Amino acid sequence: MVWWGIAGGVDEIVRYTYRLRPGVQAQRSLSQEWGRCRFLWNEAVHQHKVGNKPTLAKLGKLLTELRGKNAWMREGSQVAQQSMVRSYAQALQHSFTVKGRGRPTYKAKKRTWASLEYNTRGFSIQEGRLRLPKGVSIPVVWSRELPSEPTSVRVYQDSLGHWYASFVVRREVEPAPEATGGIGIDWGVSATATTTNEHYDLPYLGHRRRCAAELAKAQRTMACRHRKGGKQSKGYQRARRRAAKLHKKAARQTQHDSRVWAKKVTDTHDLIAVEDFHPMFLTKSTMARKAADAAIGAAKRELITIAERAGRKVVLVTPAYTTMTCSGCFARAKQAP
Repeated sequence: MVWWGIAGGVDEIVRYTYRLRPGVQAQRSLSQEWGRCRFLWNEAVHQHKVGNKPTLAKLGKLLTELRGKNAWMREGSQVAQQSMVRSYAQALQHSFTVKGRGRPTYKAKKRTWASLEYNTRGFSIQEGRLRLPKGVSIPVVWSRELPSEPTSVRVYQDSLGHWYASFVVRREVEPAPEATGGIGIDWGVSATATTTNEHYDLPYLGHRRRCAAELAKAQRTMACRHRKGGKQSKGYQRARRRAAKLHKKAARQTQHDSRVWAKKVTDTHDLIAVEDFHPMFLTKSTMARKAADAAIGAAKRELITIAERAGRKVVLVTPAYTTMTCSGCFARAKQAP
């Protein structure tokens, strides 16, 4: 499950994600639908580059023109294409409001994975199967029941080629346990999170480091089997999937540990002071690999999201001098000469 939104009243909006088992025909239909939506996204990016700033109204007209001129665009679902238009408008607006975030860029065929959005007009659930426009029916692995009728669904593909359906639903809010006291959290690399109470520290676990040898072997196999130009062999695809599987396994382990740690901190504190640390600059340093393994940004997001959903007070602290300032008397240590 992926947390989404903030709890309001007695209900909260969340995402429930399930594995899909599409057949050959369904996979072909999904890939073709993604090709149309990707073309629409790239056309909107092109219009922006040539100076025609696309608003939501202009994007709607662009979609109408493309469907009128191209028969292959009309063969796709209008619901999915309209959702892609809205996603582009939101991404463009987000780039204007968030400092340092660039505007949307082209979606390359070889470097982006399929992601399709459908509202209630574009999907239904019948006999345990997800039914999409144009007669696409996909079996769903129902690992648990949906708490309510879904209002939308996102069908996407991961790096392993697996397909998933993420439903937006409402469920009752589970009351958080009573808690008192506060805690301060400082981010790092040798220890992912250092707190004012050592019992709540999050150590560097190094999941990617443990599978580094196996990952390097898979990447060497990819390099040996890679063809310059043309379609890649099945051996190369197997090696690529093996490397992607190792990456995903380490990422899931890190995400699970971050969620368990964030839940532990949230259940026992009502005030959480978090260093507003941005680890992007570490990617250009000698600590890039270890910083990526620590996943500081992911742990920070999990903590803030879970704490806000539990009704805790979260304070973002400017990272300047946080390592040099005493949390008790607020005295600042002198810098080394």
